[in-house]
Amino acid sequence: MKYLITGGCGFIGSHLAEKLLYSGEEVSVIDDLSTGSLDNIGNIISNKKFHLFIETILNSAILEELIKNSDFVFHLAAVVGVKRVMENPVDSVIINVEGTYNVLRYCAKYNKRIFLASTSEIYGKNENVPFREDADIVIGTTKKKRWSYACTKAIDEFLAFAFYEEKNLPVIVARLFNTVGPRQSDRYGMVIPRFVKQALNNLPITIFGDGTQTRCFIHVKDIVDGMINLIQKDEAYGYVFNMGSEEEITIKDLALIIKEMTGSSSDIIFLDPQNIYSKGFEDMARRVPDISKVRNLIGFSPKFTIKDIIKDCIEDVKKTSKKAT
Repeated sequence: MKYLITGGCGFIGSHLAEKLLYSGEEVSVIDDLSTGSLDNIGNIISNKKFHLFIETILNSAILEELIKNSDFVFHLAAVVGVKRVMENPVDSVIINVEGTYNVLRYCAKYNKRIFLASTSEIYGKNENVPFREDADIVIGTTKKKRWSYACTKAIDEFLAFAFYEEKNLPVIVARLFNTVGPRQSDRYGMVIPRFVKQALNNLPITIFGDGTQTRCFIHVKDIVDGMINLIQKDEAYGYVFNMGSEEEITIKDLALIIKEMTGSSSDIIFLDPQNIYSKGFEDMARRVPDISKVRNLIGFSPKFTIKDIIKDCIEDVKKTSKKAT
């Protein structure tokens, strides 16, 4: 099989590319390196079955040719991370919507199957936890940039299912919940790598808010395995699936566990997120998926616990720090 991964130099994309290559598949990647990194693909860049194209998905000519010559498309490219969305609201809208439209229309033109990576951000301010795929989307005012990412991904989903209905495009949409693991950067507000780096350097562990907000973190290896298993099921096409862990933890407890596991002397301090991002910033109090739909279809069940995830992240940050010195 010839796979195309948009955003394949990113955190999740690089793990997916690695898994496919090690299974003997051929993989092409298109990435503009705005958030991805060549370091992420260091283990596979010399693989003869790996092909890298440093280009944006807004370049229609190159994208069309890559899709035409592929058997399957994983569409992961997007502007990600709360910090980057807040700092680059225009890019967030244009790349996430126009880029996805480009991918979908060429997949439809050449009848290619596609996996579209969406996000738990879709659920917005919905408080009916755990989130089911048919739950309402509750998004804040358009004057708050915080919600632009969720809106763009909602439009992506609408586009995907419009192409499915109107053009018979075989598409799967998966809403990924707080995926974590080696190679994830702390640059865009990602909480676990940020906490780990602060703890290892005995710097204050900075919690945005009061720390009572909860998340469910899943290891990138569990996500990648789930993605690959899901696309094998014909019954999955035309549907949306939550993919994540059901192990809920408060951000304060997360900081305490990381402090303990690193043996850190860091203080834990609480900052007003409106001073970090912008006035009027809003956050989700809880973000918990109902994964019964994907579990029933492919037996999806995360293998890694939160402590497993933290352990891998600690080792990764230490390894990266050694390389830097």
